[in-house]
Amino acid sequence: MAMGKESKPHIGIFGRRNNGKSSLINLLSGQDLAIVSDIAGTTTDPVKKSMEIPGVGPVVIIDTAGIDDVGELGLKRIKKSIDTIKTIDFGLLIFTENNFGEPEEKIIAEFKKNDVPFLLIHNKADISILNYDLAEQLKLEYNIEPFNFSTIDNNYSADLLISAIKKGIPETAYLSKSLVGDIISAGDLVLLITPIDAEAPEGRLILPQVQAIRDILDNDAVAIVCKEREVDSLLKKLSPEPSLVICDSQVFLKAGASVPNHIPLTSFSTVLARYKGDFQNYLKGTPHLSELNDGDKILILESCTHQVSCDDIGRVKIPRWLTNFTGKQLSFEIVSGLNNIPGKITDYAIIIQCGGCMITRKQIINRLKPAIDAGIPVTNYGMAIAYMHGIYHRAIAPFVKTEKNTLDYL
Repeated sequence: MAMGKESKPHIGIFGRRNNGKSSLINLLSGQDLAIVSDIAGTTTDPVKKSMEIPGVGPVVIIDTAGIDDVGELGLKRIKKSIDTIKTIDFGLLIFTENNFGEPEEKIIAEFKKNDVPFLLIHNKADISILNYDLAEQLKLEYNIEPFNFSTIDNNYSADLLISAIKKGIPETAYLSKSLVGDIISAGDLVLLITPIDAEAPEGRLILPQVQAIRDILDNDAVAIVCKEREVDSLLKKLSPEPSLVICDSQVFLKAGASVPNHIPLTSFSTVLARYKGDFQNYLKGTPHLSELNDGDKILILESCTHQVSCDDIGRVKIPRWLTNFTGKQLSFEIVSGLNNIPGKITDYAIIIQCGGCMITRKQIINRLKPAIDAGIPVTNYGMAIAYMHGIYHRAIAPFVKTEKNTLDYL
């Protein structure tokens, strides 16, 4: 399946000012993508750069500010660098001249807290070779072999560094799984119901719809696309009938009434929930929508910024549907992009995450982790909508049959 930034592995580069982070990016990419200067602190805010790493493929490298920055503004830059760790699949921590101390230890603690594998790189080896005792100490403490390197000395091969990165980065970060490949077969017909309404982007389909079409084609099946008002007449004409129907969450009720019960039906958002969300915890959390009480606060997480319409699914429809479904007086907090969550996570009765088409799976998992750790139920737009409309079990059925330990949710 074609990869956008939301599907590429994200690699963060961390280190003190003037340790050679930008030089390392330029070496890996073979281009002058990052500004290199002898002045400490040239890189301020985290900057994303797309590039290709042999053996891994397309990746997004994130160049961060120095972890030893100073002053009030410097502390804000350090915080942004640390926040970046929640969004990455792999970390490169650079240190020089055997200077390894509290700033590096703080970054490693964040790596471990967020389950981010990492590589320790002792840069500028042309000036100072990694001290044997320090290397042994780091190996003992972190179970990682520090990598001695120089971006300007040809005796230190970039190929060796790339091999170390390839070895360290988890394959799950760059080996794409299929959206629906395990529930369809070659030659199957898959019907996609895609409303064209006020929220639809001008002249194109939304990303999950495009991804589904490509995934169906990659699995040698046939994709047929229609709007919701055409479903009834189209189903009468199709032969053979669809092996799977995927609809937009907003027309779940209409699709559920139109598609015969023996044909599997799900939504684009539910497909994404399993592909890149925390599907197991969504399965556990969604039924808690029936347990909400008056005064409960609901947190809705949008993963992208977009033009808000009068029919906005996260800001308008879900709050209205949930209020009608529960009959309770609820309050709603909406957070866009990857902005910080206001207040304490325990203030919320449930978290509703969008499909996450514009961010990585790692970003979604870490976004929801504080809630899960605190025992707060989490769900997903599509799964929540299906539950409120009474077709939840049907929407998840195509997937729970292929997942371990999930049949109890049917």
